[in-house]
Amino acid sequence: MLLDFFARSGRFVRNFLAEFGQISLLLVNTIRYLPRAFKDRALVVDQMKIVGSDSLPLVILVGSFTGAIAALQATNLFAKFNLISIARPFIGGSIATVVFTELTPVLTALVIAGRVGGAIAAQIGTMKVSEQIDALELMAIDKNRYLAMPRMLAALTMMPILAVFSNAVALIGAYILTSFKFDFTSATFFNSIESFFKVSEVTTGITKSFVFGGFTALIGCHVGFRTSGGAEGVGASTVRAFTISAASILVIDAIFGILF
Repeated sequence: MLLDFFARSGRFVRNFLAEFGQISLLLVNTIRYLPRAFKDRALVVDQMKIVGSDSLPLVILVGSFTGAIAALQATNLFAKFNLISIARPFIGGSIATVVFTELTPVLTALVIAGRVGGAIAAQIGTMKVSEQIDALELMAIDKNRYLAMPRMLAALTMMPILAVFSNAVALIGAYILTSFKFDFTSATFFNSIESFFKVSEVTTGITKSFVFGGFTALIGCHVGFRTSGGAEGVGASTVRAFTISAASILVIDAIFGILF
């Protein structure tokens, strides 16, 4: 039994390192084509629409409820200890801090991982199993330039923008809840945010969104390129892309928290 454990552990480590190497190689090959982004701008703009404007309604919905839930938890915590009157000048600032640095970047990234990361894996995976990628290679078109680079650049560009929109609607959602439940005025809530606002909180969240977006697109492309097994394989790749992306987002967020 002990030998089986070590054998399974060894296979897991070997497979993990092999996949990590493949993802790293894809990243290098994709970055190599970034200087061609202007020449291939039509491909990039198409992907920016998919990642950005098409995802905006869902991001706004999630962001507004994220802010409302953050406000609900914060106010309930203070109300539990009868500290609402004392904490009133600080609640807006505390909500803004957690929204800017943690909730908005992570939840927006998870939404994009499900909607866009899975779609990338499904699109590229379908092309792989239907041999369209082989046809591209026969025409001397590099799949990394034609498929991976536009998707990754679009995700890198649009994710921080989506995070900014999510920040705005999250604060509005938080204000609406606090005003209805605890009679906060707009002056009380937003003056608290202004008093304790730090630019570093917003830049940290935007930096996280930038990294999350790039990683989500990279994982989607990697999983799509290695799809096999027909329609069943495409479905499995879609789930796998979201699973890996979501887990990676949480791990990267923890690393950010430790380092910064």
